Amino acid sequence: MHEQHFLTNEFVVPERMKAWVLGGPDEIYLVEKPVPEPNVAEVLVRIDAVAICATDLEILRHGVPAMVEGGLPFHKNLTIGHEYMGTVVKLGTAVDEYRIGDRVTVEVHAGCGRCARCRQGMYTSCLNYGDPAKGHRANGFTTDGGFAEYAVNHINTLVHVPDDMTDEEATLVVTAGTSMYGLDVLGGLIAGEGVVVTGPGPIGLLGVAVAKALGADPVILTGTRDRRLELGKELGADHVVNARREDAVAAVRRITNGRGVHFVVECSGAPEALNEAAQMVNRGGRICLAAFPQHPVPVDLASLARNNIYVFGIRGEGQSATHRAMALMKQRRFDARLIHTHTFPLDELPTALKYARERIDDAIKVVVKAKC
Repeated sequence: MHEQHFLTNEFVVPERMKAWVLGGPDEIYLVEKPVPEPNVAEVLVRIDAVAICATDLEILRHGVPAMVEGGLPFHKNLTIGHEYMGTVVKLGTAVDEYRIGDRVTVEVHAGCGRCARCRQGMYTSCLNYGDPAKGHRANGFTTDGGFAEYAVNHINTLVHVPDDMTDEEATLVVTAGTSMYGLDVLGGLIAGEGVVVTGPGPIGLLGVAVAKALGADPVILTGTRDRRLELGKELGADHVVNARREDAVAAVRRITNGRGVHFVVECSGAPEALNEAAQMVNRGGRICLAAFPQHPVPVDLASLARNNIYVFGIRGEGQSATHRAMALMKQRRFDARLIHTHTFPLDELPTALKYARERIDDAIKVVVKAKC
C-alpha cells in the first residue's frame, strides 16, 4: 500500500485502497485502487463490515442482471458487495446531514432523481438504471460496492447506526429493508392479517420478523430445512411447515380453517412458488415476489384473474424501507443477529463466498469485516 495520506479530522485516509474486483465469471481478485472522492451530496465511507447476499454470488457467476439482460458484457473490474456499513470519513460538498465519524449502513440504490419513477420514490426502478452520467448509482451492481476498504455513497442511501448496534447487525438492515419493502407493496397495513412467507433464506427469515413486528396474525413460514424453520419460530413465526413432509398449500388451508391468508411473500424462487402462493391466498389476496427463479416458469394466469389476485414484484430495498427496518431493529422488535452465522476478514473474501454459496456449516448470513 502507498504511504501518502491526507487527514480529515481524526481519520487518516490513504490515496489507495485494497479492493476485490471481478475478472471473468467466478473470478475475483484483490487489487489496489484509488480511494474514490465524494462529490456533491456524497460522503466517503470507510467500510467496516459487509454481508454477502445471494445476488453477490449470482453477479460473480453470471454478471450484473440488468447489464446481462441488456446485452452488455460481463462487468470486469467491478467491485461487488452491497450490504455494507461503515464510518463516514470525508464529506462531499454541501453535506450537513452527516458528520465525520458517524456510523452508517447503506442502501444499494441511489436513483437518478430526475426520472418519473425516482420522483415517485421508486428509485430501485429508476428509468436511468445503470447510467451514472444521469446520476444513477447502484453500488455493487453498476458502480463499485463494498468489498473494498472505502466506498462513496449518496446521502440518500445512508442510515444512521446506533452506538449499541454491532457492525454485523448493521449489515443486515438492507435485508430487513427488502423484507419491509415487500410488505409495503402489499399494502403495509398487515396488523391482524395472515401472512405466509415461503422460503427461509435471509429475506424470508427477516420477512417473518418484520411481519410479526408489524402485527401480522398468523405468520406462517414454509420451507424444506428444519433448522431454518426453527429459526423462523425464534423470529416470530406462529406456524412453520416443512414442505418435504406436508403439502404447503394444504397446511396453510388447515392452519387458517380453509380461509387462506391475505398476503404471501414469496422468497424461495421455486418453480411452482407463484402457483402455490395463489392457492394460499384468499380471493382478492396479494402476492409479493421477492425471489428470482433461475428459469422461466409456467403460471396459471386464469386462476389469478378469476380470483382477483394481485401480484407484485420488488427489486431491493425501495421507498426508504431501510429506515423503517432500522426503526424496528433499534426498538429490538426482533433480533436480526440470529441469521448471522459466520465472519471472515476482507482478505479471505473467496473463502467467505465459498461458505455462503455452499452453505458450509449451514451458513446463512456470512459477514466480511475489515478487522476481525
